[in-house]
Amino acid sequence: MGPLNEVTSDWCKLSEDVTSGYGRGSRFPSSPHCCASERQGPSCIKNCLELSLMGLLLSVWMSEMTGDGPAPSSSALETLAVPTSSRLSVMLHSSPIGSGDTRSHWSTSHCSPHFLLSPCREEVTRTPAEQSSDGVRAAEGVSSGLHVWEVLWSPAHRGSHAVIGVSCANCPLQASGYSALLGGGPQSWGWELGTNQLWHGIGLKTPGSAVEIPERVLLVLDADAGTLGYMVEESFFGVAFEDLPHGVELFPAVSSVRGGASIRLRYLNARPISHTYLPHHVDSGT
Repeated sequence: MGPLNEVTSDWCKLSEDVTSGYGRGSRFPSSPHCCASERQGPSCIKNCLELSLMGLLLSVWMSEMTGDGPAPSSSALETLAVPTSSRLSVMLHSSPIGSGDTRSHWSTSHCSPHFLLSPCREEVTRTPAEQSSDGVRAAEGVSSGLHVWEVLWSPAHRGSHAVIGVSCANCPLQASGYSALLGGGPQSWGWELGTNQLWHGIGLKTPGSAVEIPERVLLVLDADAGTLGYMVEESFFGVAFEDLPHGVELFPAVSSVRGGASIRLRYLNARPISHTYLPHHVDSGT
């Protein structure tokens, strides 16, 4: 048994059950956050152990995949995949929402001044700006149901601190310096694509070489279960964050520090469609 299989085996012992909300069989650690009163308690210790194990898993996997051999293939990403729930599988195999849907729009008012929106509002481009971290969120959020968005972001145009995730309505969207803005505080949750760190107030530093994530990433938000996950090349990585606030409107969001970075958003589907599309907030002009 190789190093990756050994670590994977240990990780799977901790997360062998896959719940109906696609939850516990995850290749991501539990949410890297806890309140001040819990930082010394058993719950925090458990979370830290899970974070350390996930860091080891990613480190071994990245080391094996990015040594002196060829670049990672689709099969490399599949080694981290976990089963999807029947609910999510049905959605992924359903016809996507047609193009031009307003749920695919970036917000015109909730974005850094360094982001320019395309006329269709489905693409944003960051203008060159030194010592600035800039974010943008979608025009419409959700507070219930299972939802999937597609984010297209070329690896060649990411630079450092390229983060994809979700935010609350009032998440900060501009800050001085270079940082993982999305996920940098309690109002947002993000995955930094260049380093494979998960961010929610604090970040998990994964040692070793980072694996390049391709252009297309799917956000999988289950607002009912309070979880956020990611899919890459048909591989679902499981729950990246849990305990997201219930009944609070959450928005797909990104943050970047690279001039010229262009990011497209497309809303793909919801389940069940008849009940989950109840937007509480729509930007003027949507």
